[in-house]
Amino acid sequence: MNFSIKTREKENSVVLEPQGEIDMYVSPDFRDKLLMVCNEGVQEVIVDFSLVTFMDSSGVATLVEGLKWSKKTKKSFILKNVGTNVKNSLALTKLDTVFKIIPSAHDSEWFN
Repeated sequence: MNFSIKTREKENSVVLEPQGEIDMYVSPDFRDKLLMVCNEGVQEVIVDFSLVTFMDSSGVATLVEGLKWSKKTKKSFILKNVGTNVKNSLALTKLDTVFKIIPSAHDSEWFN
């Protein structure tokens, strides 16, 4: 499956929407996009996993980097629509309690 990332912005927030599998082959692209977003003038970064089917440890490492960058720049870093596969990857590393994880209903009004 191909990997892609869409970005949506609203006011002081940005949503990254990766699609496909996040593995060691695409993690560098995911990392670059995440770093670019964390360096922008937004206050909140949301990563929406609703279209991610798999994530390995390289994807988890990328999220940890994103969390570090967001803390350094005083931004909120939120994971949304975390499915079973992604949640398992986070739980294996005990990071499911480190990240702020929200259900999709949190910002359902975002792009309607």
